Amino acid sequence: MRISRGTSLFLLAFGVWSWIIWITFAKNLWDSDRAWAPDGSPTAYFVVHAVLTVVSFVLGTIIGVLGWRGVRAGSRVSS
Repeated sequence: MRISRGTSLFLLAFGVWSWIIWITFAKNLWDSDRAWAPDGSPTAYFVVHAVLTVVSFVLGTIIGVLGWRGVRAGSRVSS
């Protein structure tokens, strides 16, 4: 399957953007008062949002890699 250079760049940018956003979210989650019970254990709020963060990191990585591979494949064809 071939994807256009514009689509490849969009996917790559989306992957990078996803990492920037979710790193910030993970830091904020860790520092949140709602994330930790008084005894120091994680709350359900923390667990749910940690799973969401990990899934988003994985999907952002996959999308970014697809974009990177598309950009690289396009540059080899046009050279």
